[in-house]
Amino acid sequence: MTPFLTLDGKRALITSGTRGAGAATVALFRDLGAEVLTSARTPPETAPASHFVSADLTTPEGCHVLAEAARDRLGGVDVIVHMLGGSSAPAGGFQALSDATWLRELNLNLFPALRLDRALVPDMVARGSGTIIHVTSIQRALPLPESTTAYAAAKAALSTYSKSLSKEVSPHGVRVVRVSPGWIDTEASVELAERLGADAGGGIEDGRRRIMASLGGIPIGRPSTPMEVASLIAFLASDRAASITGAEFVVDGGTVPTV
Repeated sequence: MTPFLTLDGKRALITSGTRGAGAATVALFRDLGAEVLTSARTPPETAPASHFVSADLTTPEGCHVLAEAARDRLGGVDVIVHMLGGSSAPAGGFQALSDATWLRELNLNLFPALRLDRALVPDMVARGSGTIIHVTSIQRALPLPESTTAYAAAKAALSTYSKSLSKEVSPHGVRVVRVSPGWIDTEASVELAERLGADAGGGIEDGRRRIMASLGGIPIGRPSTPMEVASLIAFLASDRAASITGAEFVVDGGTVPTV
């Protein structure tokens, strides 16, 4: 019997695949039969060298290196999952955000996807098939003014770009979808909680409470797990989702309070 979900024969490029939801997505794709190439600045402790590229994707040069590696090692890609993202902006609201901070957030959360798509999507269009998954954030619709305004704005730009790209390339057989997570229980979220707690003169639990309060609460009472996010991404990358394009899928435990 054919399994409900398989990625057999898919060649996938997954950025930022060594931690958190990215690592969970890489592991699940491989379990489902995909050939996966991933990247980060620092190599993971355990990963075949042929499956990893060390690259700084906040730079044009790093994106070029990764795109060339995808062509050389995979012979092209069938699926691109843009997992890279995050925020290192200080707390303090909009006045704490310098030009350098804004540029850093855009270079991390927007430009890598633009550059890699520009390099790799034309081959998908020429072939008449492919899937692009942009991982955005519920903060594009629910920004946290105290600490993540620049991150939220960059993710909003990524979401708008993704929708426009879907309208352009879907008639050529290339699907483009967005996955919009809320709070995920990852290493990065722990670091954010520690930073927010320290800013308030407390510890990580103070930071967690600040995050929960700023989100207005999470109806299921917890953040999503990395594997829950990875499972949604794997479904959207599979042939089971062949008629889905241009859409956004939220995985946030019910955090966004509106329709």
